[in-house]
Amino acid sequence: MRRWLVGIGSVVCLIAGMSSRLIAADPPGRSDSNVIYITWDGFRWQEFFGGAQELYISKDAGVTDVAGVKKRFLRETEQERREVLLPFVWTVIAKQGQIFGDQSQNSPARIENKHKFSYPGYSEMFCGFPDDERIASNGKFPNPNVTVLEFLNGRPGFEGKVAGIATWDVFPFILNEGRAKIYVHAGITPIPGNDLSDRQLLLNDMIADTVTLWPDNQIDAITIQAAREYLIRKKPRVLFIGLGETDEWGHGRRYDRYLNAAHRADDFLRRLWDLLQSMPEYKGKTSIVIAPDHGRGGTIRDWTDHGAKVEGAEYIWSAALGPDIPALGVRKETEATLSQIAASLAKLVGEDFNAASPKSAKPLSGLMK
Repeated sequence: MRRWLVGIGSVVCLIAGMSSRLIAADPPGRSDSNVIYITWDGFRWQEFFGGAQELYISKDAGVTDVAGVKKRFLRETEQERREVLLPFVWTVIAKQGQIFGDQSQNSPARIENKHKFSYPGYSEMFCGFPDDERIASNGKFPNPNVTVLEFLNGRPGFEGKVAGIATWDVFPFILNEGRAKIYVHAGITPIPGNDLSDRQLLLNDMIADTVTLWPDNQIDAITIQAAREYLIRKKPRVLFIGLGETDEWGHGRRYDRYLNAAHRADDFLRRLWDLLQSMPEYKGKTSIVIAPDHGRGGTIRDWTDHGAKVEGAEYIWSAALGPDIPALGVRKETEATLSQIAASLAKLVGEDFNAASPKSAKPLSGLMK
C-alpha cells in the first residue's frame, strides 16, 4: 500500500511539474496565423507620438502652404495632433494593440547599429542583430545574414507563402531574394509574371507612365496597390510592405509632403486592416506590425537627416495589432530595439527564430498573450 501511495504521489508531482512548466512557457502563435509587416522609412518618433510639429510648418522646412498645413494637421494638444495625422494608429492600434517607443513613458526604442541609415537598419530588423562591419553602406550587395523571411520560407506551411513588396530597389539584396527563394518586387520595375490580373497590368502601365521622382524609389501609391493585389491573389502568410516617401520627402526638406506621406500610409493601414477582416484566410488570425528603419535629427536644421553623426537618429517606434496581441496600448517602462522585430514576426506566426539564430534579439516584451 505504501509503495502504491508513493507511486501515485510521484505521478501527481510529475504532472504538477509539467503543468507549471507549460503555464510558465510563452504560448506559441496560432498554427494558421499570418503576419503583415509594414515599414515607414525614416519616419520620426516625434511626429509619430506628437503629430505635426508647429516649428517645422514653415518656409524653412519647405512648406509652401503654411496656413493650409496648419489647418489640416495642427491642433491644440499633442493627442489631437497625432490623431489627426495618424488616425488609424491612434484610434485603433493604440486601443486594441500595442505601441513601443514613447520616451515620455520612459519607454525609448532604439536601433542597435551604429550607422543610422537604411540598409543597416533593415538588415538589423530582419536578421535580429546589427552587423556594423559587413553592412556598412546602402550598396546593392546580397545580405550575408539570414533574414526572418528566409527562415520562415523554409518552415513547413510557409513555403512559397512569404513575400516582400517595397518602394526601394535595394530590397532584393537586403532580403537576399535569390538565396531566400522568396518573391520580392521592389523599385521602379514592372510586376513580373505571365498571369497578371487586369489590375496588375494597369499598374505596370502606370509604372511605365508615372514621372520618376527618385531613380531608386517607387512612389508609395503604386507599391501600396501592388501589395494589395498580391495579397488578394496569392494570399501569403507572411508579407513585408516597405513604404519610402516619408524618408524621401524628409531628405528633400518638404515637411508638408512628409506629413502627407505619413497620413496616406496610416490610411493604407486602415484599408489593409479592413481588407484582412473581409477575407476568411486572414480574418481573426492575422497581425500587422509597423516600424521605421531609423530615426532622424531633432532640430529644424537636421530633421531632414540621419546617419552616424546625427544625434537622435537612433530613436524609433513600433506598433502591433492582432488577435494574439494584448491591448496594452502605449507601453510604459518598456525599452525596445529594432533588432527585436525579427523574432517578434516569427513568434506571431508560431515560429521560433531565436532557435535558428541564437544571436538575434528576443521578441518584444509582452507582445503576445
